[in-house]
Amino acid sequence: MELLFEKVGIYSLVLLLCLIVVIIYLRKQKRESKTVEKKIARAKLDGMYEPVSLHPVIDANRCIRTGACITACPEHDIIGIKDGKATTINASKCIGHGACFHACPTEAIILVIGTEKRGVELPHVNQNFETNVPLIYIAGELGGMGLIKNAVEQGRQAVDNIVKTLKRNHQATYDLIIIGAGPAGISASLTAKKHQLKFLTLEQDTLGGTVYTFPRQKIVMTSAMDLPLYGKVRLFETNKSELLDLWLSALQKNDISIKENTKVESIIPENGHFIIETLLGEHITAKTVLLAIGRRGTPRKLGIPGEMQEKVAYRLLEPEDISGKNIMVIGGGDAAIESALLLADQNKVTLSYRSEAFNRLKSKNNEKIREAMAAGHVNVLFNTNPIHINKDSVVLATSNAGEELYIDNDLVYIFAGGELPTQFLEKAGIQITKKFGEAILKHN
Repeated sequence: MELLFEKVGIYSLVLLLCLIVVIIYLRKQKRESKTVEKKIARAKLDGMYEPVSLHPVIDANRCIRTGACITACPEHDIIGIKDGKATTINASKCIGHGACFHACPTEAIILVIGTEKRGVELPHVNQNFETNVPLIYIAGELGGMGLIKNAVEQGRQAVDNIVKTLKRNHQATYDLIIIGAGPAGISASLTAKKHQLKFLTLEQDTLGGTVYTFPRQKIVMTSAMDLPLYGKVRLFETNKSELLDLWLSALQKNDISIKENTKVESIIPENGHFIIETLLGEHITAKTVLLAIGRRGTPRKLGIPGEMQEKVAYRLLEPEDISGKNIMVIGGGDAAIESALLLADQNKVTLSYRSEAFNRLKSKNNEKIREAMAAGHVNVLFNTNPIHINKDSVVLATSNAGEELYIDNDLVYIFAGGELPTQFLEKAGIQITKKFGEAILKHN
């Protein structure tokens, strides 16, 4: 009998301990849910909750709360756990790297472009990266994948698909013309070399494409990538200069030359191949074409008097070489904020933004600009619009009707985004559609 009571006592103690563990677990889960609820409320207040472009959508019925998606994401507070299930918090901060998608053990996540209310314009491409125009392909940022690692992977995959269907007994000069020497274009060039294609890569600016336009010390890579003919590259906090050096080394190692400062004006189909016309008047023929250009296209201009002066620029390359100047930065996105902060070390910087508060900034940029404002390092003028750029000043219109501000100025940097090269694409016959919450990456 004593043994029975002893066993009952042990079982009761074990049961009590299990009950305590469950209670602690449930309380911890409740606290975490409340924290996430507060973050969601804050994200809605800051305009960060609604996604802008590519973002994760989570199937709550398949989620088992492993937290793998949260751990895998190199950004912060994109996903959180609420009521035992994963949910999005700051969806507009998502940059579409797909780490959460690959990390989820139950395949509960898909990557979606646009929302039911907010559409995103994208050219039509199939799963092989081919557009509605046969033998014209698209990879990288133009197709919706802006992250460097993903663009590199898409450039490789696109050329692999081209090789599978390419018939080499054609009359064109080249098997493949690659337009754009950014991440996707460089990867595509290396892959084309690997498959011994006769190809040519054209870039309207300089090697690196959009990446080249970033400030020299801007951190552009935080994860590993697999570069064709070069191998696995493990990167952490890699800046623009280091990444460009890496790409140049990979190209030189494989004897690949990029034809820079060559802008393509049109792509014309003729007799089973394409004629690529450049701004320089060249006519190059190719059997296939891969578009690896950015979505930003040509920088958007303000269309105000004085904008054509030499002191006006649309990108910041080497801020460390600029000092003692009165500088006006125009814009409220990450590029404008990062540039203003870099220039503020050695210059007097004023930032003009048309809205009453910053929206959709990366959390680090948001924190840094607020600190700079508080310390007086950057003079931020909300609710202002530039209306005239003079030789030694910039005139801003304010929210008060009729009131204008005259700001002493030596240099102006405009970050108003870029325009999708819609006309160029449509001229080539490529269809552009608006995606309203359509899956870009999902499990089979």
